[in-house]
Amino acid sequence: MSTDNTATTEHEHHYAHHFKDAFHEFLSTKEGIWLFMVSEIMMFGGLFLGYFIMHAQYPAMFAEGASHLDWRAGSINTLVLIFSSWTMALSIHFIQKGLRNKATMCLITTIICGGIFMYIKYTEYMHKFHEGLFPGHHFSNTEAVAHNIGMYFGFYFGMTGLHGIHVLVGMCLITWILIRHLRGDFNADYFTPVEGVGIFWHIVDLVWIFLFPVLYLIG
Repeated sequence: MSTDNTATTEHEHHYAHHFKDAFHEFLSTKEGIWLFMVSEIMMFGGLFLGYFIMHAQYPAMFAEGASHLDWRAGSINTLVLIFSSWTMALSIHFIQKGLRNKATMCLITTIICGGIFMYIKYTEYMHKFHEGLFPGHHFSNTEAVAHNIGMYFGFYFGMTGLHGIHVLVGMCLITWILIRHLRGDFNADYFTPVEGVGIFWHIVDLVWIFLFPVLYLIG
């Protein structure tokens, strides 16, 4: 039973017939989410490996490319995502405690943080497009010293763009969770989808924590 003052009615969850019980369903779903996230980590890991191999071959070019990035914007985005991981974790905690209103506010805050992250990334992209800092042979900035600097921005747009898609997917999933939460689908006994989406969001945040220093600081 919820301890917040709310008129929302909780819906009883019935686990699928192929599970022994609700706990078995929870563990199986959580293991499936982690298996999927391992594949996501391997995908980003391949991109990081390629980046470091090319960085070792062209250190001056990568340093010049990194000099065009705004580390302040990257720092703000890092703090925003770290804060969003905290609010996502709190939302799961509040759902388990039956504090509906607090969980609602945390879910909404997490979505807003995702929006802030995407807006800052959009302004970064627009600034680079304006300066002709495109990937590959589309690079058109006339002030660049390294002739192959388009390779750096190929990695930059490829890695941050792929991460941005994951942020958008995460925002959609959290919105879905929020709708179901407001509908009363989750409670202290059933919060499996919230846990799964939370794991996805935390991994997306973790990937950015690695992307930020690699692209903005180390380059």
